Amino acid sequence: MSFVDVYEKELSFQTDRRKATVEFIKIASDLWYDKSIELVLFRNQLIDRSVSDILNLHKYAKEFVQKPISIFDTVEIAQAIKTLNLPPSKLDIGKLTYEYLLEDDKYEDALAFVSDKLKEAKTFNNITPKDVVLYGFGRIGRLLARELMNKAGKGSQMRLRAIVTRGKIDKTVLEKRASLLQMDSVHGDFNGTVSIDEENQALIINGTTVYIISANAPEDIDYTKYGINDALIIDNTGAFRDDVALARHLKGKGVSKVLLTAPGKGIPNIVHGANHLDHDPDKADIFSAASCTTNAITPILKAIEETYGVDHGHLETIHAYTNDQNLVDNMHSKYRRGRAAALNMVITETGAGKAVSKALPSFEGKLTSSAIRVPVPNGSLAILNLELNKETSIEDLNATIKKYAMEGDLVEQIQYSINNELVSSDIVGTSAPSIFDSNATIVAKNGKNVVLYVWYDNEYGYSHQVIRLAKYIAKVRRFTYY
Repeated sequence: MSFVDVYEKELSFQTDRRKATVEFIKIASDLWYDKSIELVLFRNQLIDRSVSDILNLHKYAKEFVQKPISIFDTVEIAQAIKTLNLPPSKLDIGKLTYEYLLEDDKYEDALAFVSDKLKEAKTFNNITPKDVVLYGFGRIGRLLARELMNKAGKGSQMRLRAIVTRGKIDKTVLEKRASLLQMDSVHGDFNGTVSIDEENQALIINGTTVYIISANAPEDIDYTKYGINDALIIDNTGAFRDDVALARHLKGKGVSKVLLTAPGKGIPNIVHGANHLDHDPDKADIFSAASCTTNAITPILKAIEETYGVDHGHLETIHAYTNDQNLVDNMHSKYRRGRAAALNMVITETGAGKAVSKALPSFEGKLTSSAIRVPVPNGSLAILNLELNKETSIEDLNATIKKYAMEGDLVEQIQYSINNELVSSDIVGTSAPSIFDSNATIVAKNGKNVVLYVWYDNEYGYSHQVIRLAKYIAKVRRFTYY
């Protein structure tokens, strides 16, 4: 075969592959918007992705499971899923395709395979949609709004109905709020539409009305005036941090549950995937989603503790600077945080080491911790220096984390990275709160002292953990297959 013939064959194959990807995108969109069935590929989101994005995710999948997973395989599985009468679901088509490649000799065709694998979906109860109010509209609040609106689908889970802010609301304020939602210097443009409704004091996000409510005290708000009932309040202001202060939300009309996007006192501090099942949403009304750092390290620590046991350790978090720090040198209530955030590495404290024990009680008193704020606007790194109870090796430890990333209760929380070139900007936009850098793992000669590197998008990854916990509290979690 000549070089020209080889080139023509390659062109033909790439054309077929991209056409198959377009078909895959169409099926994934139809499933989401018509049936509230969301497909993911080894926990990577597929909605509103380009052809190149989808093909790159298939490349990652192939390297992750070390078995060829082609777009033609996933199209076949997606077509089979589309023929089934499933309830609202979230399905990992990467795992399904991988299993089908391993077990195809057991089934007549792809339809028989997915029918068997997803048979438990038939017993899944219908869910009642939940009204959601964002109390505060800062960095986390806006990311929550983006995700809630882009994943609204048919509105069968959580429905963003209102956003509470302070101060007057006029055309200028609404335009500024809309602009901050539409454009973001770190996360890029919002993949949707935003306009204002001055008369009704609202933002129109993806064609849906979201009221902007001005209030100084949560107990003064009557949400029922806006048609909002039995709402979940997601408080991302940081102003209220304990059970007494947060209970003020419950005095407002139309509120039934409260979720704090920060560590809280006197309330359950939850890392979804690690300890959420220990807390019944029918028995409590106020919850905390802990901190971004706690959400990053807890899944990895849980995996290590269950497998090897941890005697003691130290956490050092290399954290992006935050709005709490000063832009230029100025007075600050805390030492060092007054120095210019974008010009300095700043040593400061973190409570994440102690906070882990609220999710994993076996870590009480085992971890010390500190933090260094560094001149990047987003994307952080937790370094865990641990003394284990059992000996291990780099290969065995990495295999353990990979297993937890592929199956079990922490598959949404742990992303296992095999990238030799991973740096902080690469992890921005990752929905998993823990990105385990397998190529950076260190194990001492004694097999017990280990150093683990865990990246995390302290804004985007954490926001997804908040939403996962919110769905659990609101009892709108769908059937899942991971």
